Amino acid sequence: MTTDIAPLLPTEEDDLSMARRIAGGDHVAFERLMRRYNRRLYRLARAVLKDPAEADDVLQDAYLSAYQSLRQFRGDAALSTWLSRLVLNECSGRLRRQHRRQNVIPMVSSTNRPDVDTVAAQDSERPDQATGRAQIRDLLEHKLDELPEPFRLVFVMRSVEELSVQDTAQILGIPEDTVRSRHFRARSLLRESLAQEIDLAERDLFEFGGEHCDGVIARVFARL
Repeated sequence: MTTDIAPLLPTEEDDLSMARRIAGGDHVAFERLMRRYNRRLYRLARAVLKDPAEADDVLQDAYLSAYQSLRQFRGDAALSTWLSRLVLNECSGRLRRQHRRQNVIPMVSSTNRPDVDTVAAQDSERPDQATGRAQIRDLLEHKLDELPEPFRLVFVMRSVEELSVQDTAQILGIPEDTVRSRHFRARSLLRESLAQEIDLAERDLFEFGGEHCDGVIARVFARL
């Protein structure tokens, strides 16, 4: 009698094993790690720095630091938590350097690079719908940038990346109750800010003036 043994299903490599492979110089494993956490870590940096180009730079610096330090990773925390802390440390260092430069000479404001990560329109989505979604996203990002950093960070981690309260608290080193209160406050502030934008926009609904107004009048006179 023979017993069929089901083949093992492929699973994601565990953190410690991946860290050891990367520390041993495995670039394939390092690329897999970056692809796994790129979006989450970018959003974290973007929430702190409020600048896409700066967030990109910090992400790269954090990965280089991680590559050089992975031999020290012992698996006491999740690899995602360890990487998130590296990103936050890089952000803090960059902000400190910017502050020092601002105290020496005025900073020349740089124009943010164009956002190449535009919303991809689905096959069934009309171009105007894709444009509308992109405009809403830009408005949300702008309003989120206006929030104080502690609220921005928690909102991105909880609402955007959908991390648990426990994971967010562990990454930021704050109590879980603080995570909950900051998340609630961030959502309240965003709703209030967006409501103000809607109130202002209501005045411009179905705008009628200028050439539109002139055209209607001209056509009426033409038919008299």
